Amino acid sequence: MNKNTAYFIGIIFSIILLYSCNSKETQSSQKEIESEATFTNPLLPTGARPWATFYNGEYFYLQDADDRIILWRTNDITNIKNAPSKEIWIPKDKNSASHLWAPELHRIDGKWYIYFAADDGNTDNHQLYVIENEAEDPFEGEFIMKGRIKTDKEDNWAIHPSVFKHKEELYLIWSGWQTRRIETETQCIYIAKMENPWTLASERVLISKPEYEWERQWINPDGSKTGYPIYVNEDPQCYYTKDKNKILIYYAASGTWTPYYAVGLLAADSNSDLLDAKSWTKSEIPVFIQNIENQVFATGTPCFIPSPDGEETYFLYQARSIEKEPYGSLPASTMDTRSPRLQKMEWDEDGVPILGEALSEIEKIKKPSGTK
Repeated sequence: MNKNTAYFIGIIFSIILLYSCNSKETQSSQKEIESEATFTNPLLPTGARPWATFYNGEYFYLQDADDRIILWRTNDITNIKNAPSKEIWIPKDKNSASHLWAPELHRIDGKWYIYFAADDGNTDNHQLYVIENEAEDPFEGEFIMKGRIKTDKEDNWAIHPSVFKHKEELYLIWSGWQTRRIETETQCIYIAKMENPWTLASERVLISKPEYEWERQWINPDGSKTGYPIYVNEDPQCYYTKDKNKILIYYAASGTWTPYYAVGLLAADSNSDLLDAKSWTKSEIPVFIQNIENQVFATGTPCFIPSPDGEETYFLYQARSIEKEPYGSLPASTMDTRSPRLQKMEWDEDGVPILGEALSEIEKIKKPSGTK
């Protein structure tokens, strides 16, 4: 072998060696990306009004179940489909045995409370109820009925109760009617102070009613609709700006049976009188809407939860992958086409949450930080 041949063989060997190293590094990098923990939406095939809370390293999750309340527990909220679940409430009283909507689990003064709406089989008779469990672990012990929360003297229709504490005072927020429906149904957002977790201490105060066009959509794009106009503000959820200077109430607007179901926002100064309707201002535009390009429709009911390590914030919400509800015109029949979804939340320069755009069902999303 002459010197030139040996030289070229050496060059070729070096190139092969360099390519092999680069290829291994590329493959290693690709494996690292592929192995990064991700998830896709929806979290479950079906499930309306998802809600979760994080306690002692675990998420406790609930959703509509119509005639009972089911509780899930998991340390990975993105893997709720494989989490253990338990039927923790099956009503015995016929007045509250049907249409158990929007159950929420709250830890208040060392006890667990679940707030929900229910009726006697006629959805026009919906009222608010609360059950209590003294056990440290909500999967243990027993939930007992504390009773119906009477929201006003006329016993107007009421759904979607949620509670929050502010300056050591407990408040209830919910959706209800001003007066019983005659030809048109109008759902409004109310707030009241609580004497204890099952009793109001003040009169209800109306803080939002459907007034903008995006809050009053009840007819589908193809013209299908409910039997009468239904204008919707419902499912209120409390949150705060990053500096805690403002209290935020997110709510859902327009008919959930339409693709236009969207998220609205109310805000009040933290030092204001929360029972004064003038303390609350409403965003003129929705803050989270359908994403036609990503085939995500009827986005609503946000619920905010931390990542396991507390470094990030995510929000649960419901949506559909089809434009309109195919099973009928009544909202009560829409339950099985909605599904729970999860996205990471960011903050704007004023410390207000940015919900962003609804992500498609094929997009891989990084799991919340600290998920094991």
